[in-house]
Amino acid sequence: MATTQHQRAPGGGQPPGEPVRVPFPVVDEVARHCAQDAEPSTVHIEIHLPGRVDEERLRSAFAAALARHPRALMRERPRGPLARRYEWELTGHPDTDPVSFPPCAPGALERARAGALDRAPALTASPPLRLDVVREPDREGCVLLFTVHHTALDGPACLRLAATAAEIYSDSPAPPSPAPARPAAAPLPRQSRTPALARPAQVAPGSPGPAPVPGNAMLVAELPVPRRESGAPYTVNDQLMVATALTVAGWNRAQGAPGADRRPLRITMPVDDRTRGPEMPIGNGTRLVEVGFTAAELAPGTDVAALLRTTAERTRALKAQPRPQLGHGAGLLTVPLLPVAARAALTRGLRVAAGPWTSTTLLSNIGRIPYPLDFGDAGQATAVWFSAPARMPRGLTFTTASTGGRLHLALRWSRTLLGERDGARLLDLFTRHLAATSSEAI
Repeated sequence: MATTQHQRAPGGGQPPGEPVRVPFPVVDEVARHCAQDAEPSTVHIEIHLPGRVDEERLRSAFAAALARHPRALMRERPRGPLARRYEWELTGHPDTDPVSFPPCAPGALERARAGALDRAPALTASPPLRLDVVREPDREGCVLLFTVHHTALDGPACLRLAATAAEIYSDSPAPPSPAPARPAAAPLPRQSRTPALARPAQVAPGSPGPAPVPGNAMLVAELPVPRRESGAPYTVNDQLMVATALTVAGWNRAQGAPGADRRPLRITMPVDDRTRGPEMPIGNGTRLVEVGFTAAELAPGTDVAALLRTTAERTRALKAQPRPQLGHGAGLLTVPLLPVAARAALTRGLRVAAGPWTSTTLLSNIGRIPYPLDFGDAGQATAVWFSAPARMPRGLTFTTASTGGRLHLALRWSRTLLGERDGARLLDLFTRHLAATSSEAI
């Protein structure tokens, strides 16, 4: 993520009254080029609390959290038709109050979830996120449901904002945050690599209905964290990766997808090396890598234990390799030689052309939530769900986090690709394949 750059007045000072300007980093610009209303690029986060928060205290705490992380207080700066850069303006204070308390009513959570998938916060107002505090008459506690515009922020950055708000709300000091794992470098095993230029399998279409509505749909589930033997060479993330690959391969075979027994799978995996403490950089800070699987590795009757070990070698090597956030090619698309309008048209065209080579799906594993998310008299978080955008041509994402020894999975898909029953079938497949990676099953 780019560091903040100040626009200087003659003599080196900040122009009086001018907001700080920050050119869009590469990730933000590519996301902005490809934005579309049909499938909003939103990150959804919901934090479940056993009690109910006080409205004024929460508003005050979240406003203070934004002040501590001023990089979140941004809006897109207006530009002329020949402008060569998108720029953020750091406003120093919110343009609008991002916190709302919808009426306590039956079905409020489902409506809030649907809104998080269907309506992105505006980029022209600071901050580019919403926080709905959801309450239902037949449920104890409340849910803090965030909707984040993914052009500006990612899930871990928003979670850092929520953690700061919890510390302020409960008047408790911030606990030390664990450093991100930094695995030792390891070469990719030659015998297991999928051909770099091989066209990967895509998720086979399901039955979205005769007139599918554009946008995303989602299912959430709470599952047991799969067990591992002490000293196992693989991680829970590797177990999730294997379960995802087996789920999609099994789904494609069941749907009779062409090439299901030949084409490799490639699964995009975000890697986040940022510190989790109060100084965490806010923005889009993850880099994307792709984990490959051959069709033979995912055939029925595969040796799950061997696949876990091979997957662990691949993910460990990929995490250790330095790489730009979106790869080496994305930076070329954002060189400001042409106006942004021309670069946007080029980027969108290339995205369509590269559609058949897009990775099969995305697995975003947040891991164990590194913050207590303690809201004082409202209690500590009992569950945290995330979901990542599931735009076509990929059309399906798996997002996981763990709280209190339980795994919280969000399965999100494009409604032009899959229907509600398809989502339920995929969830069932994933649940069974994840259980198959447990030490009790292998």
